[in-house]
Amino acid sequence: MLRECKEHGYFRADYCPVCGQEGRFLMNSEELDRLSRTLAGVLRHFPERFDLEVDSYGFVDLRRFVNAIQAKQRRYHWLRPHHILAIIETDNKGRYEFKDGKIRATYAHSFEVELDTSNVGIPDSLYYPATEEEVDIIIETGIKPSDRKRVHLSKTVKDAVNAGRVRTESPVILEVDVKSAVEDGIVVQKAGKTVYLAEEIGPKYLKKIDVDLSEFPPDRPQPDDQKPDMAETPEDQPEADDKGEPE
Repeated sequence: MLRECKEHGYFRADYCPVCGQEGRFLMNSEELDRLSRTLAGVLRHFPERFDLEVDSYGFVDLRRFVNAIQAKQRRYHWLRPHHILAIIETDNKGRYEFKDGKIRATYAHSFEVELDTSNVGIPDSLYYPATEEEVDIIIETGIKPSDRKRVHLSKTVKDAVNAGRVRTESPVILEVDVKSAVEDGIVVQKAGKTVYLAEEIGPKYLKKIDVDLSEFPPDRPQPDDQKPDMAETPEDQPEADDKGEPE
């Protein structure tokens, strides 16, 4: 559920985590899940399906995005820009950015975008999850992008474990010597609260580390962590009645 507290802003809960007030209802959990999938799909993979233009930095005009959703998915006739901002501001991984009236995904694009290339503030070490089947090959050849345009690295071991569990129950964690990579001229970019990007990472910067996976109980997958084909498209949406406060 998504709500808004007048004093403390947007939150995903029944009550404001700061003051305990119920706040103003914005959308129920099902609507939040569906809109999150659509937001991820459009900004990362298929803006053309909603007749939206993306600039070279991955930004889409927020109002045009809202109008496109209303036009293609009529159940969201109630949607307004502040609903999208609420999703963005309460996203715990910083997957999206709002700037000058436009929105974009900060990583996981399947098309080329230009992002900030500054190495300032990048940790000395980052982490990458692999499967048992591929880990030896990666250690030998390095990390290269697959279905995404850039390699995605995680800020902490926990973040890497959670990211890896999207593909395998027991991921193998590789530590990346980012400090040495940056000194050698490799550009590593911060793209979210826990995600960093690189064109590729050579094998000399990789080290397999021992991780007790029992220390990291599985997190529930977020809607926008799913594969692109699981995000909602215009054809997925049936018509629905007017939106109201959930019972």
